[in-house]
Amino acid sequence: MPSSVAEELKRHVGMFSPVEVELPWEKPGPDRSRRKFSFLLTARFGNAVAVNTWNTYTWKPALAEAGIIPPRPRGRRSGGGRRRPKDGFHALRHTYASIMLEAGESVVAVARWLGHSSPAVTLGYYAHFMPEAGSKGRTAIDGLLERMGDPPCR
Repeated sequence: MPSSVAEELKRHVGMFSPVEVELPWEKPGPDRSRRKFSFLLTARFGNAVAVNTWNTYTWKPALAEAGIIPPRPRGRRSGGGRRRPKDGFHALRHTYASIMLEAGESVVAVARWLGHSSPAVTLGYYAHFMPEAGSKGRTAIDGLLERMGDPPCR
């Protein structure tokens, strides 16, 4: 991280201490486990930033300013017809997971990083981003067959 960014982050943390919160984790229900997290960015009362508020008033205006999505028509509080859910901040999470899986990262690791309850959840969303799934196994079998004198299966 460039020193100016690190210094700016350190200054922010000095002015606005992270708020420790306990959030439900994993499966829904009253007996679910809970974990503590430090929120670096909070709403004005120290609580979590609401995703719709963040998307509407911070993220999407920044995308529009950068020319990535069209600006919201004047006088409209939200929406505008051309702003789609895929423009939301959550798209970064999907992008990250997709890139990791396409690069061959373990689905178990990606599931853990995303906080999914199991790799099956991750596969349910992202299996289509794993076009090379199974190629390592095929390559290993081809190598074995070649060593045995048989041509590889293609």
